[in-house]
Amino acid sequence: MKYLFFYIFMSVVFFCSCSQHKTTEISNESPIDTIPQMIMQIQRTSRLYTAECKVHKIITHDDQKKISGSFMSKDFSINLPLGNRKVAIPMNATIKAYIDFDNFSKENIRKKGDKINIILPDPKLVLTSSKINHREVKQYVAFTRSDFSDAELTSFEKQGRQAIINDIPHLGIINQAKESAARTLIPIIKQMGYTEENIIITFRKEFTISDLPTLLDYSTIEKINN
Repeated sequence: MKYLFFYIFMSVVFFCSCSQHKTTEISNESPIDTIPQMIMQIQRTSRLYTAECKVHKIITHDDQKKISGSFMSKDFSINLPLGNRKVAIPMNATIKAYIDFDNFSKENIRKKGDKINIILPDPKLVLTSSKINHREVKQYVAFTRSDFSDAELTSFEKQGRQAIINDIPHLGIINQAKESAARTLIPIIKQMGYTEENIIITFRKEFTISDLPTLLDYSTIEKINN
């Protein structure tokens, strides 16, 4: 009976010792850092085309011959009869936005508690096509005037293309790019244990017309111009 009590006592001591050791090991474990894995997954998306916008614009030019001068210290400007020229050039263009994640890093991530903010790289905009339907070009040229030259028409086309580019901030394509990127990235981030309501996808700022020179992919636009 004495030996039986001894064995029971030693078993209890051994069990308690193991339990205490196991508890100590668990408490020493550090939480897993999922940020490096998240960065690697996002970088794999590489260049993500996120939005596309088709634009139709009619370029107009009105060229009126005038006589200008001064008479009795008063300036005057008179439109010449039958001296008018007009042209309307319909132009179709396609604008695409993409985000390049090749250089995505921890600098693009802000984490606070359970919330995580992904700051997207600046979007890039490309004018992937710019076409004129020459059959629908309308011209009115008074018989006293010469037709528009090819050089003049080419100049008007360039002005129209630039007008389309200037309209980009008003087309909503930048916001579309952000929303599309969010639809791609949120599932990746949720796999890392974050809930959707705690995920914020933003750009570093609101982009305006003054930002266009830094956002445009001029290599594509130059090919179209040539």
